[in-house]
Parts: sequence; structure tokens; C-alpha cells
Amino acid sequence: KAFMQLSDDFSMLIMVPHNIKEATRYKKTYGGRVSYFTGDVRKIEDCKRLVANADYVLHMAALIPPKADHDAKSTLEINVGGTENMVNAVKEVGVSTGKEPKFIYISTVAVYGSRTFDQRWGRVGDPLLPSVFDVYGASKIAAERLVLDAELKNFTILRQTAVLYDNLLANNIKDGLMFHTTWNCAIEWVTAKDSGILLKNVIRADDAESIGDFWNKVYNIGGGEFARQTGYETFDDGFKVIGGSAKKFFKPNWNLPRNFHCFWFTDSDVLEEKFRFRSQSTAEFWKWYKSRHRLYGLAKALPTCVIRGLILKPLLKNDNAPQFWVKSGDKARIQAYFGGKEEYDKIPTEWQNYQLQCEKEGYSELKSLKNAFFLNHGYDESKPDDQLGIDDMRAAAKFRGGECLSEKMEKGDLYTKLKWKCAEGHEFTASPYTVLKAGHWCNECCYPHKDLTWRFDELARKNPFFGQVWWDSHDKSENFVYTLKDGKAELNGGNYDGNGQF
Repeated sequence: KAFMQLSDDFSMLIMVPHNIKEATRYKKTYGGRVSYFTGDVRKIEDCKRLVANADYVLHMAALIPPKADHDAKSTLEINVGGTENMVNAVKEVGVSTGKEPKFIYISTVAVYGSRTFDQRWGRVGDPLLPSVFDVYGASKIAAERLVLDAELKNFTILRQTAVLYDNLLANNIKDGLMFHTTWNCAIEWVTAKDSGILLKNVIRADDAESIGDFWNKVYNIGGGEFARQTGYETFDDGFKVIGGSAKKFFKPNWNLPRNFHCFWFTDSDVLEEKFRFRSQSTAEFWKWYKSRHRLYGLAKALPTCVIRGLILKPLLKNDNAPQFWVKSGDKARIQAYFGGKEEYDKIPTEWQNYQLQCEKEGYSELKSLKNAFFLNHGYDESKPDDQLGIDDMRAAAKFRGGECLSEKMEKGDLYTKLKWKCAEGHEFTASPYTVLKAGHWCNECCYPHKDLTWRFDELARKNPFFGQVWWDSHDKSENFVYTLKDGKAELNGGNYDGNGQF
């Protein structure tokens, strides 16, 4: 809807996987300005057809949770393989016509992985540590790297935060995924409406040649100060729509204490200042949502036990629910998400014994950027970008447990690839922007998309850049390797005594 507010000389071609209902509706509304066809990003010919005459390519295609949690193979094929096809198709158009489409890739906040409330602030360039068993987050890191390494003429990566959208409640009571949100995680939301307005405004500004230095960078999409909450507040707002509350319907030990994602952005205002896309706070969204779904209000007449019994308790038995893992003895997931069965047993079962961050005195003031803090990125960030040189690359590499193997670079050139080596001895090439500004590192050992193996306990010991995040929610005695094989979670390793013994 937002895109079609552009001037009449803009039109769009949509590739849809199977359900053409929405595309048909837009075609009916906007006539010749909208065209569509059914296709699959896993097929290069479909991707070529899509981008053949495009000025802009908006790549949003992805398999997302909860489906991604149940089908790792398709998630990697679509999210990674599909992105590779899209990038190659765009480059081919550029070669054959001399006019390469501008490429906008929609990534996700899940690439950053788990943060505790103590690590509630983050920004582009922070470590990318996809949560254990989160194939979706791992796939998006791999896809980002494809875009960054492709040397496209004009690209951008937009890391989409958690989205408030129509049918949010209905969609979230279908899978155990709803219990993955930690009560005390910091979440900066944005609405689907505002995300759409952002994309429209990007293209409008580019068409008017007022976009500035936007291209060839990575950004976080967030709703700002009035969209910052904790996981608990989000559940509470949602269940108020049906006349309840999070405390009324949930037990505190139903949800995870770690291994989720999301935080408050120190840099989400960058896009707002450029494109002025925000129109809804979280409070305004829920007011709109309640007016749109008035039938939900009828649930107020139902006893708490009925809603718990009909909707929530059946979900506790879903194989994507933490309670299912505990009762079935899934040691790998219990360790990954709780830190072990003993840690799970310590979680209070009643709210009066559970400490919520949002109920602490002074909580509201914490949402302001004046109270923000920043992780160390391993180089002198007080320098302007055009003053960064080879010594800065060496410092950043050392902070990541590795080396910059290149002997020289042109000062301020952040896009010519350099040679690097990680702590594991793998050598790779990447631009300074990819490493210092986008947060990527060794694609061979640091990310689990190739073999679905998470070994961050070991990597964080060698990589202080990773360690400053990882050890905030993990004990340094942990030395586990987590693997997904044919959908089954496996756990190897044990506790580390600091002297090389387990």
C-alpha cells in the first residue's frame, strides 16, 4: 500500500510463491501499475524474470519462524540460496544492460542473537551471534554476507526489528514459538505500516536525488523511544485486547530466560532522520488493533481457565515449546535455552517471586538514548570514516582474535576487500565495511549456516568481540557444541575448568 503511493510512473512486479490472493487484490486496486507472477527464489530463471526490467529490487522473500524452526533445509535453500539467485540475477542485468537495479535486502534483528537486559542497547556493527538452533537467524547472516561480498553498485541491508502487524495475536497462538520471547528482553518494535512507508520514502528520496549517502550500508529499522518495551510488556499489551494480562494467563517459567534476540537500537533514528517514516507508537498500534478486532473483546466474558485451557496449555505440548523440551528431556535445548535443568528449576513458578525489569523504579527513563551505552567494536570509532586505515583494521582484527593480513589499504576506502585471518586460522577476504561496520567476521567457523553447528562457547574464549555479548548470558564454565542434524538437536562437550579440562 505504501509503495503504491509513489507517483503514477512507478509500477511494480511481484513474484509470489503460491498464494496470489493479495497480489490479485492489489492488481484489481491499482490496475496496470501492478503485475505479478508465481515463482520461486530457488529458481534462478524466476529471479531473472523478476528483475529483468527493474530499477529497484526489494528482496523480502524468506522462510521465517515458526516455519523456519521446523524446516531447516528449506530455510537455508530459500533464505540463502534464494538470495544468491537474486544477487546473481541483479548482477547479470547490470552486465547485459549496463544498468544494474538498486538492491534492497530485508534482513532481521535475529542476526544479533541473544541479549540480556544488561545488554539492552545495540547498533549496526555489533557482533552477529545467531541464537543456538535459530536457523533463520543463521540463514540471514549468510544471506547478508552474499550481498556484502557481491560488489553490487547500489545495495542496502535493512535489519528489520520485531514487527507489529494485523493478525499478530491469531498467528502467535499457533506454535510454541510464542514462548521463546524472554520476559525481560528489550524489544524495539516497529509496525508493518511504518516499515512499508520507509521503503516508499527510500525510493521517493532516491528518485528525487535527495537520498544522500544512503546506499551501500547496513541499517537497523526500529520504531524509536516510544516503541521500546520488554517482552513482558508486549505480551501484556496483546492480552489486554482480550481483557486479560500476561500474569493472568501465563506462568513465568513457561517462557525462556535466554537464547532469544532483540534489543533497543542506538541507531534506529538514523533512518527516521533521513526518511521520516514513523507514524505509530506501540500504544497507538494496540489502540488501532483493538478497534480493528472488536470481536476479541468478547473473550473478556470467558474465565481465565478457559482461555488457558483452550489456547495456551495445548501450545505447551507443541514441540517448539520450552515446556515440551523440559518434559521430553531434550538436553540440548534445555542447555541452550536455560543453561541446564538445574537452572530451569530455579525459575519461579509464580509472578510474585519473579523480578520483571519493567516494574523496577526508573525503568521508563532507561528507554531514552541519553541512557544508552555501546559495545566495543575494537577500533577508534572517534575517527571519521575517511581517516580509517590499516592500523584500525589490525586493531579490529586483534579484538576479534585474528589478524588483518593485508599490508596496506587506502585510507578511508571501506569497500575494497582486504585479507583477514580468524583465531581458527581460516583466511578470508572481506571489505573493511563488512567487518568493522556490519559486524561480520569469519564465514567459515563463526556462523552455523554451513553445518548447523553452534560453537560460540569456544569461539568467545578466543574472540573478545564475541565474548562481550556471549558471556553476559552464559557461564564461562560452559563449553558446549550444539548441532542440528535432520531436525534433531544434539549436544556435545561439557563444563570447562579453565585449565583445558572438562
